[in-house]
Amino acid sequence: MDKQSKIYIAGHTGLVGSALVEELSKRGYRDIVTASSKNLDLRDSVATRDFFTSVRPEYVFHTAGVVGGIQANRTRPVEFVVDNILITTNVLTSAHDVGVKKLIYFASNCMYPRDCPQPMKIEHLLTGPFEPTNGAFASAKIAGLYMAQAYNSQFGTNYVSVIPAGLFGPRDNFNPERSHFFPALMKKFHDAKVNGDNSIVLWGTGSPRREALYVKDLADATLFVMDNHNGSEPINLGTNHDYSVSEIADIIKNIVGFEGEIVYDKTKPDGMPRKLLDSSKISEMGWSPKYKLEDAFRETYDWYIKNRI
Repeated sequence: MDKQSKIYIAGHTGLVGSALVEELSKRGYRDIVTASSKNLDLRDSVATRDFFTSVRPEYVFHTAGVVGGIQANRTRPVEFVVDNILITTNVLTSAHDVGVKKLIYFASNCMYPRDCPQPMKIEHLLTGPFEPTNGAFASAKIAGLYMAQAYNSQFGTNYVSVIPAGLFGPRDNFNPERSHFFPALMKKFHDAKVNGDNSIVLWGTGSPRREALYVKDLADATLFVMDNHNGSEPINLGTNHDYSVSEIADIIKNIVGFEGEIVYDKTKPDGMPRKLLDSSKISEMGWSPKYKLEDAFRETYDWYIKNRI
């Protein structure tokens, strides 16, 4: 891309999309196109096609979709499958129709099998069943990945799929019914501190391990991929390091300043035992994260304090 390129960010109000808009703007890209879900329903094929025909973007970052944590996946699986597949189908089809030069599709680390060897490599995809608590979302994301590869194979498009580690950062969704693990945990500790609670209860045993990627690092990695990686082979975007849930909880607890006890409800599901990406490829290409975990969590909490509703 050059600074005059027309760039469309699908899902620009979300965690990833907003970080990309911020990073692109900081780097001097000025022709950034966005459209809110109120003005453009990407589930609508006609509306999506008309939008692409009118705007004719040269590059697309596809971050749009229905997301959420374990509870949301369990209670609304149809939305996670149907809406996400509709959105990706319409975006990829419309991008092809108007001759987009390159598209980045954001897949998910939950596509890897529940009992996947660690660290998780691209060749491990579809070698075992999904983790049941996020199977609906994983199904839609893997369908999008193969859809991108199919377009490349049949039409010679340049659709690149990236698979990020677990994300967090400013403008995340902190709604406990819809949020992912990191923002949900941060809000839980904050509310407990404000309420003067003596303890908080977390689901599971605290032993599963999770990789945490700051969304500002993800935006930087994504633009690195845009400039340096082409073709149908997906690429993992991570830090090559993970932490136990209990370690992450202790870090966030200290940043928030909650002084009570953490109680683990072992009757509730843990989710996948471990989710560490093999990000050796992008590391070998020359990219590495810039933020330390504690600093990134602190920036995120500061944003939450200033912007919470």
